[in-house]
Amino acid sequence: MKKTSLFLAGLLLPILVQAENTQYVSDHLIVTMRSGQGSQYQILKTLPSGTRLEVLEASNSGYTKVRNAEGVEGWVLTRYLSPEPIAKEKLAVAQKRLQRLKEQNGKLKQELAALQKSHRDLETERTSLLSKSESTSAELERLNQVAAQPILLDNQNRQLKQQNVSLEKELQLIQQENQSLKDRSQREWFIAGAGVLLGGLLLGLIIPKLGWRKKSGW
Repeated sequence: MKKTSLFLAGLLLPILVQAENTQYVSDHLIVTMRSGQGSQYQILKTLPSGTRLEVLEASNSGYTKVRNAEGVEGWVLTRYLSPEPIAKEKLAVAQKRLQRLKEQNGKLKQELAALQKSHRDLETERTSLLSKSESTSAELERLNQVAAQPILLDNQNRQLKQQNVSLEKELQLIQQENQSLKDRSQREWFIAGAGVLLGGLLLGLIIPKLGWRKKSGW
């Protein structure tokens, strides 16, 4: 209840704060605006209750000179004027203000919904871009690996060539050693054969002499 009263007071405050030269025709009245200060003067306008008037001059005769919204000036009885709008006018103004607030609230809700949707769309787009970024990074890594393969193969090829050269050198050394061993073996066999042949010749010469000596001794 207190909150409702404060709310209505906030709505009505701009209405209640009026300049001192502003008056309203009292509630449930039809007031006549006359050309002079008295009932004998001509009626210029009839003013229903709630009519807003601008005070031009106050008189001790019980009349006040006023001007309406149309610019018509005349005199009305002071006792029929009120510094505040009538209750009906206050309610109408409050209802209009409340309606404006409802419309503003509706617009704010729509704007909030649009902002929330925009936020969701941006979040979805951010997630999609993040996924694409990760996919792009993975693809870049794969391409880097593919690009590095020729360099790796070239290095491996150079290493194999160096190993092949080393193996060829070792093979040449082995072949040279093998040839040297063959030559050495052939020389040794030649020397051995020559020794056997020479030994045979010597035996062929010595054995007959031994036999002749035995015969002579007899």
